[in-house]
Formats: sequence, C-alpha cells, structure tokens
Amino acid sequence: MKFIDSDAIQSAAVHARGVVPRQKKSPDEVMGELLADVQSKELYPDAKTFVDMVPRKRIRAIEQEYKLVKQDPHFDLREFVARHFYDLSHSPGGIEEFVSDPGETVSQHITRLWPHLERCNRTDKGTLMALPHAYIVPGGRFNEQFYWDSYFIMLGLAADGEWKRVEKMVKNVAYMIRTRGYVPTANRTYFLSRSQPPVFALMVRLLAGHKGRRVLREYLPQLMQEYRFWMRGVTKLKQTEHLAYRRLVRTPVGVLMNRYYDNKDTPRSESLRVDKETAAGAADRQADRLFLHLRTAAESGWDFSARWFRGGDDLDDIHAADILPVDLNCLLYLLEETIADAHRTILQPILTYRYHRRAQKRKQAISDYMWSEASGFYTDYNFHHHEQTGFLSLAGVFPLFAGIASIDQARHVARRIEKDFLKAGGLVTTTVESGQQWDSPNGWAPLQWVAVEGLRRYGYDQLADEVTTRWTELVERVYKDTGRIVEKYNVVDGDGLGGGGEYTLQDGFGWTNGVYQAFKKSFRP
Repeated sequence: MKFIDSDAIQSAAVHARGVVPRQKKSPDEVMGELLADVQSKELYPDAKTFVDMVPRKRIRAIEQEYKLVKQDPHFDLREFVARHFYDLSHSPGGIEEFVSDPGETVSQHITRLWPHLERCNRTDKGTLMALPHAYIVPGGRFNEQFYWDSYFIMLGLAADGEWKRVEKMVKNVAYMIRTRGYVPTANRTYFLSRSQPPVFALMVRLLAGHKGRRVLREYLPQLMQEYRFWMRGVTKLKQTEHLAYRRLVRTPVGVLMNRYYDNKDTPRSESLRVDKETAAGAADRQADRLFLHLRTAAESGWDFSARWFRGGDDLDDIHAADILPVDLNCLLYLLEETIADAHRTILQPILTYRYHRRAQKRKQAISDYMWSEASGFYTDYNFHHHEQTGFLSLAGVFPLFAGIASIDQARHVARRIEKDFLKAGGLVTTTVESGQQWDSPNGWAPLQWVAVEGLRRYGYDQLADEVTTRWTELVERVYKDTGRIVEKYNVVDGDGLGGGGEYTLQDGFGWTNGVYQAFKKSFRP
C-alpha cells in the first residue's frame, strides 16, 4: 500500500481554498461597539490579546447580541467576552510552557526552542488566517508568521541545518503573495492593509544558496507580484499633490522611489485606545491623517521611532508617510536585482536588462537623495519638504548591506558607526533617546545583522567582529541573569533588557534567536 502524506493533503487543501480567498475583514470592521468598548475599558493589559481571541460563533451574531445585552445595568463585559471568545494558547492542544535548562548554552537553548515556537494553522481561527505549512513565530504576544521577522528567524534555522523549516516558511510567504498579491505584516486579518520591509527576495536568495539557482526561477512569479504591489499606481502619480500614490513616489527628476504606507486611515484594531488617545492629544492634526502616519510607521517595522517625527519627541508629531526611507529603497533595489537575476536563469536578456536598469536608477537616486556629505551617512528623505531628514539611524547601513555604497561612502559610514552607534552591548538603533522602542538605548537583532553583513561586504571585518562579539555577549549575559532571550536589548547600560514602546518586553524571541545562532555558528547566506 502506498503511504499517503496527510501533511501534504492538508497543505493542498489550504492551497485550493486560497486561490481566490474570501475577503477578510479586520476586527474594527466587524466588531464595532464591542471592540471599541473592550479596548477603551482596557479589559486586557495588552490590547492585542482581545483581537487575537477566537469567537465561538459568527462574529456578527455576537455583535448583535452585545448591542442588546449591554443595556442591562448588571451587564458584565468580561463575562460576556469569556463566554463568546477563547484564547488559542489556552485551548485544548494549546501551547505548552517551555522550561529553560540552566545547564544549556544559549545556542543549545535556541535549538531546543525552535519546535516550541512552531505553529501549524491550516484553518482560519478568528483573526488568524490559515497557511499551508508550519512556521516559526517570534514568541510572546506574537503568535503569527510575521513578514520581516521570518527572514531573520530563517537565518538561525539555516545555521542549525533546519532547511525544511526554512523552505516551509518561504512557501508560506509565497502563498500569501500568490493569493493576495503582497505579504501582509502577518497572517492576521487586522494586518491586511499593510505589509512590512520587503525581504522576500532575501528569503529566496537564502534558499537558493542551499538548493541552487532553480529556486530563483521557482519563485519568480511571486517576486514579480510583490514588486508590482510596491510599484502600483504609476498612472495616478500626476493627479496627486506630492507625486505620491500609496507606496510609490516620483521624484522631481522623474525617478520612482518608495515609501511605507497603509491602505487605511483609522485606528489600528490592536492599538485602538492608544491611537485614539494620540489623536485626541494632537488637536492641530486631522485624526485620519495621524492614523495613516501611525499605520505607515507600523508597516516599516520601526513602530515607533523619532525617525518618523517632524522634530518633536512624541507620537503626535509623526509624519512617516511623508518620508522616503533609505532602508526600504535598498530592499527594493535588492528585489529588482533579484528579479533581474531570476530572468537571467531563464535566458530572458531583455527582462534581465530592464530590471537591472531599474535597480541602477534606484541606486543612483539613493545616493542623490539620501547620502549626506555633511554627516558622512545615509538618512531618509522628506519628499514633502524636498530635504533630507538629517536623522541618524541604523537604516543608514542598508546601502552597505545592499552593496550600493561607494568605497568612500562605506568608509564614512563605518567611521560613523564606530563613533556614534557602537555601544557596550552592540549597536544602538538611533542616536536619540525618545522613549520609543526603536530609539536609543535599544538595539535590535535584525539591525545588528544588517550592519555586520554590510560592514563585512566592504572589508570592515574588525569592526563587524566587534559588533558581533559585543551583542552576542550581551545576549548571553541577559540569558545567564534571567533565563530569557528577549525581543530587544538595552545595548548602552543597565541590566541589558530593552524597554519603551506600546507593550511589555517580550520573550521568545524569534529574530534574536535567529541572528544569535547565525553569528555564533558563523553562518552567512
């Protein structure tokens, strides 16, 4: 009898259902009053908790019942929610508690942690959308396959030889592109209006380094689809005030560049109360525009940082949608070059040239608009005001990571990194301390990786080694003191635990695990 792979059958079923997926709606579109009341009354310490819960029956029926019973003077909101929703992690077959072993090294701990962070979700459950293959989640409050987190998780999996897990996650991303035309922030309905830093090309190249260049051919359709998502709207640019439509911007000299954006301008479902409070405290700003800027920063992955502020020190000063980010445009340069390379594998010289040419134009534009001779560094560009922001952040190392900096520019960047960003525990994210989590004194795993790889690319191995050593030793010290691997670290001083932001420090943690493992095992794609 021939063995039937039930895993393959279930994956095929998700694929079949997903070719033309039903339009998903986020909680703010279907819950109405119930969502607003739960979030405003802070029923849960973390606002993400409620939007991740699974309804026990149709959500519209729950909302209709809520409108009736809430009029009762003895109505108990907490009891109502408990009766009509459940938490996946607390359900039968939910996530078991992971127990640390004090005798393990950090690397051993991470290797044993991968299966604990693995999820398999082939049916929609509340806001959680089905994916055909198992995936590794970041951990803590984040129990989804997040887009840019996944690439840095994959680095650690690859370092551990877990190539099957890597490939499954790549296939999930390709599935989301194929069925939706882009990669949502994560497989949650409330993330469907935005993406994240486009790292799918990096994922494909990582897998191609293991399986061969045929991988480029295999995923070329999805690479093209993602590119079209970011470049959509060329014909509409002339009709807009600042030559910008969604994620696409035309510079005064006619070059196409990109910004982060969000297709909605309402409060985020997972941060409803906080967003409304921010708008209420910004009397001089239109609420819908402020919500758009908040959502835009969320798409960048840097939510939040003074990088997105107009010069103030709080969220009511945010203007992220007015900015051409240097990191985004470097990643899209890499996407264009990867598409060109993929066309080269199928002997399409005209298309190879076309996308290589587009990449070269973007490369020149990054130098023209984002290189600052005065600071010897790359900064973002405010296309509304036609000037560089002048804000120093580790986004400025992406041109080295992408290989588009000149030798002289790389020398200046390396000098600035050593002078202003290198701290006791690695690289600090920005030179500003604002209280936001993507600012000083925090350091983040993905940015350590990007900086180290960029420095190595230009021959600054000694500085790259110093960054690697300082950051991995900080991770080890925090693990020894607390038994925790966390989302972000204070690389400047103190106990090393990161702070700031909209939620408490999270354990797990996907991209920290991935980057640490890749560093310790000297893995390079």
